[in-house]
Amino acid sequence: MMADNPNPNIEEIKAAPAPETPVKKKGVKRRIFLAGSALLVGGGVFGLYWSDNSARTRARQLTTGEGEHNFLTWMKIAEDDTVTLFSPHIDFGQGTHTALGQMLADELDADWSKVKVEQAPSDVAFSNTALVQSFLGEMTGYPGVINALPAALIGMLTRSQKIQITGGSSAVRFTGQGGMRVIGAAVRAALVAEAADRLGVSEGELTTADSTVTHAASGRSLRYGELAAGAAERSLSRDPVLKTRSQWKLINKPVTRLDIPAKVDGSAVYGIDFTLPDMRVATIAAAPVRGGKLESVDEAPAMAVPGVEKVVKLDDAVIVVAKGYWQAAKGLAALSPRFTDGGNGAMSTPAIYAAQDKLREAGKPDNQAGEGDVDSAFKAAGDNVITADFRVPFLHHAMMEPFALTAHFKDGKLHLWGGLQDPIGARDRAAKAAGMDIDDVLFNPMIMGGGFGRRFPGVTEILDQAALLAKQVPYPVKLVWSREEEVRHGTYRPQSSARLSATLKDGRIAAWRNDYVQGDNAEGEVGFIYDVPATSRRHFAYTTNQIDGPWRSVNSTQHGFYNESFIDELAHAAGEDPYQFRRKHLPEGSRHQKVLDEVAKHAGWGTPLPEGVGRGIAIVESFGTIVAEVIEAGVKEDGSPKVLKAWAVVDCGTTVNPLNAEAQIAGGIIMSLSATIGEAITLANGAVVESNFTDYNLLRLADAPPVIDVHFIESDAPMGGIGEPGVPPASAALANALFAATGKRIRTLPILTQAKA
Repeated sequence: MMADNPNPNIEEIKAAPAPETPVKKKGVKRRIFLAGSALLVGGGVFGLYWSDNSARTRARQLTTGEGEHNFLTWMKIAEDDTVTLFSPHIDFGQGTHTALGQMLADELDADWSKVKVEQAPSDVAFSNTALVQSFLGEMTGYPGVINALPAALIGMLTRSQKIQITGGSSAVRFTGQGGMRVIGAAVRAALVAEAADRLGVSEGELTTADSTVTHAASGRSLRYGELAAGAAERSLSRDPVLKTRSQWKLINKPVTRLDIPAKVDGSAVYGIDFTLPDMRVATIAAAPVRGGKLESVDEAPAMAVPGVEKVVKLDDAVIVVAKGYWQAAKGLAALSPRFTDGGNGAMSTPAIYAAQDKLREAGKPDNQAGEGDVDSAFKAAGDNVITADFRVPFLHHAMMEPFALTAHFKDGKLHLWGGLQDPIGARDRAAKAAGMDIDDVLFNPMIMGGGFGRRFPGVTEILDQAALLAKQVPYPVKLVWSREEEVRHGTYRPQSSARLSATLKDGRIAAWRNDYVQGDNAEGEVGFIYDVPATSRRHFAYTTNQIDGPWRSVNSTQHGFYNESFIDELAHAAGEDPYQFRRKHLPEGSRHQKVLDEVAKHAGWGTPLPEGVGRGIAIVESFGTIVAEVIEAGVKEDGSPKVLKAWAVVDCGTTVNPLNAEAQIAGGIIMSLSATIGEAITLANGAVVESNFTDYNLLRLADAPPVIDVHFIESDAPMGGIGEPGVPPASAALANALFAATGKRIRTLPILTQAKA
């Protein structure tokens, strides 16, 4: 603990140290130093610790009742031994609440039957410090520098940015590893110290198990509930000793998820289920062309519908409020609003691809990265440069639960209920939309029926709409987007394209270039795993009237398709087996090579296949996790793909809950296959063409692979994510399998569009 800490009872906790992996980023350390200096100048060391202590005091007030004792904001122990963890991450089916509980309970040596996980309040006191600390370390490439910063400084930075996000496969690898395990170990040490004082023995004579501290020599023991009050007054270690793999009792074990019973028996309440007394229901129609404005609307047809009570006009939308959803929907359907197109009426899917091609041909990238001299290598190769053009469409998130947000403006306060991926950020956006202070906005986070990146507040227009609506009605109102509204007004994975070029020399790749066009720069997120002497990745920035949003696995999804499809083409050009060709371009003995070898072994790579069936392989590293996948597929009579089997081998360092991790990888494969085979958002006259699941072609159960075989490699690598990384390899693995079966390359998605053409 720092010698000048003005309050010796303020606990200092920092994330578990990560290996120092510097990257070539100038000025990173200086920027970190300046950020810290600015906060220190603003309040000094005393100010930092006062702020930290104030936040923890508020957390205790929000979560701790009589007979309960809070530790480090994120957990409490009741006198009956119940341990409650407050998760800063929202539950939308990914199983992280259970995994976080496992990690904390294992280090705490808690009785698992008495562990509960609850959603943390939407309050800056619960801003996710462990996540921010780990993200900063990963983004800057200097985790050691970040971890050396005072915990109170990181806490103040986090609270100032109001961060409580769920996404980026960050919950287990960042919050769990850097937060919950550390907290559990620190609290266990405090409980042991308290027990040692009470029993009059040394700490080394005590053991812990099942929420009990035991002195074996005398047979005496004390429950955690008995020790909690005293332990809560103790200073907690900022660097507690964590258990080794051999000591784990819950981590790496297939624990049944805590959220499943309520979802099965129907007691779980989603945003679309939520009700309040005297509540009304509303639905909305926004301008069909994004960027357009509402010109006019005659309210009379809607008001003539029984149950309709109000028509609300927004700048770019019209809302109908009624006693129930179906009355509101009927009232909305009766309207004929007039919207402008915001100057975007000529936007179309073909026009976007044409504009992207033109931008790339101009040869003026916004960002570029790589190693070696690609231009010289291509010049020396002459006509022996292999080139392939790839295209992928806008993708919709296709959440099971459409947007539904309940809002009530009462006594100067705006209350909100719903499921979003950043509750504090949701409060902030709603407050700005309503012209209110964030302290006057209360957000009640709920479980979500899917998200995949669509429910981040920054790309969630329903927050603005609900906030503005609530200030115009005297009762609580639930705003529900219809499925049609949700499909046509998404924040999609960007429509993008890429031209990949390479040359071969002596059976190896001598140079590689990826010229890709999309809104954001993927460099730093999408790694290039192969050993190639000269590489170039050039980003050409292009945006449309649509809002690009993160889609599951973000940029790794399209770049996994580009890179792993193209290296398959290079293997074919070299006359080599695609698996062996990849293997020799990976460092000998590397994690990547081991993952690739294992998936080939499990899939029986090289063994005979039935006529018309091909195997494809792909390997992608994303979110700190390496995933290799093999797919066996053929073609049906109508020209559509038939996926027969899929294999995945995953190295995420440590698998916290193998049962749930397997489900996440399998789900990622199915989601990727769905997007690869049939999904596409297309534009015509500036507006989205698709309107529902009738024409947004999701994978049907009958077309899903009957066998998905998932295996994990437990390694000593830093913990990686699990929710996102299963997605990227599957698209290329399927495309490569279809080439093996038919001899035809697939470079434009979705496949069904090409099959029909």
